[in-house]
Amino acid sequence: MIRVQQDDFDVGAEIAALSAGNHAVGGVAVFIGVVRDLAGAAAIGAMTLEHYPGMTESMLERIEAEAKDRWPLEASLIIHRYGRLEPGERIVLVATASAHRQAAFEACEFLVDWLKTKAPFWKLEESAAGAKWVEARVSDDQAAARWHAPSGARDSDAAE
Repeated sequence: MIRVQQDDFDVGAEIAALSAGNHAVGGVAVFIGVVRDLAGAAAIGAMTLEHYPGMTESMLERIEAEAKDRWPLEASLIIHRYGRLEPGERIVLVATASAHRQAAFEACEFLVDWLKTKAPFWKLEESAAGAKWVEARVSDDQAAARWHAPSGARDSDAAE
């Protein structure tokens, strides 16, 4: 399930709904992204997230479909907020449910990595020095790159 919204979300209610009544679920992995109050050494007063409606949802659906192709998921959830958010506010919720924890962990990590690099969101950070668009980070690209390896050739195989 994909949702792009301005409103905050109730983490507990979302997780409960994710696997409600599905007793095949043996593990749920969750990532919650929160606005930090620092970017490097600069204090952040707020962050504004922008997106292209329609295009954003379409890309998130493709990312979610890729996760479901790679892992035996019972359910998945991506909620991403947009608009002006202040430090401490939730930005994103990614949750995956599977019969086994390893699939849930890996799929959740994959979704987060690909959200950071493929989802069409733009972040504007506000600080005392003014507003600045957040540039793509090499570390995010490196984290996502490991998922390009064929299934079964991740992490330990790629290091050999």
